[in-house]
Amino acid sequence: MNLLALDLGSTTGYAILHNDNICSGTRNFKQVRLANGGLRFLQFRNWLIDVIQKYEIENVFYEDVKRHLGTDAAHVYGGYLSHLAVVCEEFQIPYMGLPVGAIKKAAAGKGNATKDEMISAAEAKGFKPCDHNEADALAILLLAIRKLNMELKGKATCK
Repeated sequence: MNLLALDLGSTTGYAILHNDNICSGTRNFKQVRLANGGLRFLQFRNWLIDVIQKYEIENVFYEDVKRHLGTDAAHVYGGYLSHLAVVCEEFQIPYMGLPVGAIKKAAAGKGNATKDEMISAAEAKGFKPCDHNEADALAILLLAIRKLNMELKGKATCK
């Protein structure tokens, strides 16, 4: 089964399980100065469709954030989440949000793990995340694999 895990945001972390290989990284969708406000969401949507098609994604998991530190962050997250939902519906791909605390607890042993602790937890599993967004995506993917009762045969990673 091919899975996609996402830590949604202006810098989106992603982790992909494809043919027992894990690929991960980040993608920057930050607002470009003087660009229209919807451009970031169009870029996210196009990237998401490319990933779904290239890796033959069958299930998508994302971090289900219920609390944001600011109004702008909440609006941006909602924009990415709405495009994720629409694309998954268009491609008839199941998608599921996983609670932040459950992701952190599964990865780092406590539901309020810091960004540095999430990076350390990913490194302890043999990954080399570039930042906390990628570390979170890897944690989401590993939790999704566990929830689906899948066995991870290989540990090969790519960028």
